[in-house]
Amino acid sequence: MMMDKAYISQIRNDFPIFKQRIRGKKFIYLDNAATTQKPQSVIDAVVSYYSEYNANVRRAIYALGERATKTYESTRVKVAQFINADDPHSIVFTRGTTEAINLVAYAWGRHNLGPGDEILITEMEHHSNIVPWQLAARDTGATLRYIPITRKGVLKLDKPEQYFTDQTKLVAINHQSNVFGTINPVEKIIAYAKHVGALVLVDGAQSVPHMSVDVGELNCDFLAFSGHKMLGPTGVGVLYGKRSLLESMDPFLGGGEMISSVTMEHATWNEVPYKFEAGTPNIAQVIGLGAALDYLTNIGIENIHRYEQELTRYTLNALVSIDEVMIYGHSPAHGAVISFNVADIHPHDLAQILDQVGIAIRAGHHCAQPSMRKLDVPATCRASFYLYNTPEEIDCLYKGIKKAIRFFK
Repeated sequence: MMMDKAYISQIRNDFPIFKQRIRGKKFIYLDNAATTQKPQSVIDAVVSYYSEYNANVRRAIYALGERATKTYESTRVKVAQFINADDPHSIVFTRGTTEAINLVAYAWGRHNLGPGDEILITEMEHHSNIVPWQLAARDTGATLRYIPITRKGVLKLDKPEQYFTDQTKLVAINHQSNVFGTINPVEKIIAYAKHVGALVLVDGAQSVPHMSVDVGELNCDFLAFSGHKMLGPTGVGVLYGKRSLLESMDPFLGGGEMISSVTMEHATWNEVPYKFEAGTPNIAQVIGLGAALDYLTNIGIENIHRYEQELTRYTLNALVSIDEVMIYGHSPAHGAVISFNVADIHPHDLAQILDQVGIAIRAGHHCAQPSMRKLDVPATCRASFYLYNTPEEIDCLYKGIKKAIRFFK
């Protein structure tokens, strides 16, 4: 399928938010690495649940409850198909990538790590893939180690034996950096980890919405990602885990539904994945995620990836033509995220100026302060793209940056 100008225009018509104007200007949204906009089909799916069959799942034996359960569980199947997991029961619904990583850090880490063990992450991780492991290391006596990065935003993997050792018990790595756009060689990293007998968690928050991710081919043990970064609602995410691992783990939260039986003295657990979905789940959000997966599947994730690659190259070519722009992240494998700064203009100031002409970008440390320290900057601007962005919007970004440069001269 060719994602040409006419097709992208058709896609944009599916998103009601783009019908509005910001400060009298056409709304240009370039903050997709933070969260994505929602097509009408996703909004309708959530509204339909609340207005037509609002009921708890897995407990009611009446019609609305049965419909809610069936629709909720159908999303689990869709997720499994989307990432090529062979068993829908390996899919656990969470509130997002952050909760999914914390689930592994608590339910696996605190029972399988101890003094002398090592957790290996990288300097380019999002805080949600740093802080849970800092806490796990503190509570278990394990050691947290980092694979360093270059100032170009690329992992230093020339001597893997320095990092992957017999003491390495878990490797937690982002598939794509939310700062540099670097697509990490996770296949190679997983192979290094397996060679020393370590488990691997892949943070797929920035990859699963944008490219084909096949957990069977990767052979990762865990994969975490968020619904709101792939056209779905906020408050829903996914943890994929190999079923044998999930079955060996204790629950993350205790409460209703995650049990098999309870006495005043003890409890036994439900089967996976329900063991990890305590209480009333985020039903509407899961149903909305199912609609988002339908939307993405209909277009084709490979088509989306190819289009984003073209758009990213177009943007890089535009930005490098501006002498005052400094781009961070120069990996040959690059996703639809570009971090940059402009001369002596503070990122927050540039973001405010662009907002005046209806352009939304991100400015800050992007929940990746170690990466900022590596770059020796307090913050960067970040433009990130999705299937509904256009070259014409990039032209507007270019003009907005040039206007800001003139303003500050």
